[in-house]
Amino acid sequence: MSQPSLSAFIWSVADLLRGDYKQSDYGKVILPFTVLRRLDCVLEPTKAAVLKELAAKTAQGVNPEPFLRRKAGLSFFNQGPLDLPKLLGDPDHIAHNLFTYVQGFSEEVRDIFE
Repeated sequence: MSQPSLSAFIWSVADLLRGDYKQSDYGKVILPFTVLRRLDCVLEPTKAAVLKELAAKTAQGVNPEPFLRRKAGLSFFNQGPLDLPKLLGDPDHIAHNLFTYVQGFSEEVRDIFE
């Protein structure tokens, strides 16, 4: 996605929020979701490998965190089965699923959202 396209998309989301949020509150909503989307995109290529490693290490009774970081190839990971497309696919449970999704991140990422 090009920079102008991304900018237009973000402003279109802001337009959708106009009825629910004051203009001064847009940053409190858009910035966290922009960060969440970026994290989701970065983790997407290794998501399946991380979940497989989680199942294997859990079955062995081993602390999976260092192994999940290695599989993700980053200093953070998400061990939950959800991602943003799955969240959008279940709009009736979006609040619960969003909370569950954020809780699936490693501690460093959860600290950002707290």
